[in-house]
Amino acid sequence: MNLLFIFNSIALGVGLAMDAFSVSLANGLREPSMSLKRMFVIAGTFAFFQIIMPLAGWVCVHTVVTYFKLFEKAIPWIALGLLGYIGGSMLKEGLHQDPEEELSEVGGGTLFMQGIATSIDALSVGFTIAEYDLLHAISASLIIGAVTLAICLAGLKIGRQFGLKLAGKASILGGVILICIGLEIFLTGIL
Repeated sequence: MNLLFIFNSIALGVGLAMDAFSVSLANGLREPSMSLKRMFVIAGTFAFFQIIMPLAGWVCVHTVVTYFKLFEKAIPWIALGLLGYIGGSMLKEGLHQDPEEELSEVGGGTLFMQGIATSIDALSVGFTIAEYDLLHAISASLIIGAVTLAICLAGLKIGRQFGLKLAGKASILGGVILICIGLEIFLTGIL
C-alpha cells in the first residue's frame, strides 16, 4: 500500500461520511446528554456500515454485477424512504413534545436504519475499488470506516453542544436535517 492509496481511501471516506456526519449531528441534537460510550456506539454503527457496504459492492462486482446494476437504480429511493420516515418521526415527536419533556435516545432499530440509509450509496464504491485485490479492498474499507468514525464522533459532539442550547426544538431541527439528507441523496441519484 502506497501513500496515494491511503490518500484516496481517506478522501473516499470523507466523501462517504458526510451523510453520516449530518445524521450524527441530528442524533447529538436529539440527545444532548449522550454519554461517551453511547457516542462510540452510534459512530461505530455508521463506521461499520461504511466498512461493509463498499466490500459488499466489491463482492457484487466480482460476482453478481448484473443484479447489482438493477438494484443501483433503487438506492436513491431507499435512502429517501428511510431518512424521510426517520426524519418525519422526529419532526412529529418534536412538534408534539412537551417543552419540559426530555427527548428519548435514538433506538437500536432507528440507528440500524440510519446506518443503512447513510451508507447505501457506499455500495457503488465497490465499482470504484473493483480493480483492487481483496486485501486492498478490505484495507480501503477499513480506512473509510475509521474516517467515518472520527467524523461521526465530531458530528455527535457538535450536535450535543447545540442540543443543550436548543432543548425543545432539537428534534424538529434533527428531523428537518434527515429529510433534507434524504432529498439530497435522492436528487443526486436521480439527476
